[in-house]
Amino acid sequence: MAVTSGDSLVGPVRDQHRFDEAALLRWLEANLSGFRGPAELLQFDAGQSNPTFLLRAASSDYVLRKQPPGKLVASAHSLDREYRVLSALIDSAVPIPTPLAFCSDPAHIGTQFYVMEHVAGSVFHDPLLPGVTREQRTAIYDSMNAALAALHKVDWRAAGLEGFGRPDHYVERQIARWGKQNDALGSNDVGPLTALRKWLDAHLPEDQQPSIAHGDYRMGNMICALDRPRVVAVLDWELSTIGHPLADLAYNCMTYALPAGDVISKGFIGADLEALGIPSEDEFVAAYAKRTGRDEVPNWRFFKVFSLYRMASILRGVFARALAGNASSTKAHLIGESWRMVAEAGHALIAGR
Repeated sequence: MAVTSGDSLVGPVRDQHRFDEAALLRWLEANLSGFRGPAELLQFDAGQSNPTFLLRAASSDYVLRKQPPGKLVASAHSLDREYRVLSALIDSAVPIPTPLAFCSDPAHIGTQFYVMEHVAGSVFHDPLLPGVTREQRTAIYDSMNAALAALHKVDWRAAGLEGFGRPDHYVERQIARWGKQNDALGSNDVGPLTALRKWLDAHLPEDQQPSIAHGDYRMGNMICALDRPRVVAVLDWELSTIGHPLADLAYNCMTYALPAGDVISKGFIGADLEALGIPSEDEFVAAYAKRTGRDEVPNWRFFKVFSLYRMASILRGVFARALAGNASSTKAHLIGESWRMVAEAGHALIAGR
């Protein structure tokens, strides 16, 4: 299954992300077993939060993740957390790129960084998976479902992740966190999000069920093999923690509540999923439940509304930053319309529409 249209693109290192490449090579030669130069450094078009690079060396291809330059927000861009969770999952059934070396000393290239194996494959940023067959779509979605179930079945304490996150009251803390952000951004148009938060606060589930939570589990963070319809690596663990597994599942299923064709939300409403070979929401959730040994998925509507509230809050924050940075009116307008649309999808779920 060779698909070039879904591949992540690489190009020259952007000017704002340049660093001392010679210093990097010296560190790798001293700390990464088997590494040999010379090497060429290219930058992926993805990885906006933590810049991500392809390192083509004489010994092999590698991927480098580093913190962005400049002053960092406290607790953000924690590459040590990404490296820790990847290291904990090496012997699990979760497909990951193998972490190879971590550098905590910014003296070398200006920031922390880590290196992992390069996994060849395709990344699909459109969840409708253009360019593949119906049967391949079905298999890719089943593989993504299996990888999520495998993640949530990992014994996180046995894997050495004690203290990686607070296992209690994850959902409540997330609701409060995004509520504080929305309050800080001001009262303009915040009414739809305030209403969602009030509904969520009134319908909190009692069960905790802590597991490793990816935090951004979606098709765009999967690498699919080039020769078969299968997920071979889950990427971007920046938001991972110990949280509620159903928050991950609901986030992965937001596409079922959002319209197809929207350039930001990228949903399924309006698309013929049966013709495309994409499972229905009920089928996808039932497959996850079977894989995780559940008779049912409780509080499903709550977790769907929770995920939409979280996404709408994230997009509203992006919208505010776009306006503050004098982004183009077209881009700011699209983001502004998108967060309202995602919030409305949450209200539609509450109303049973």
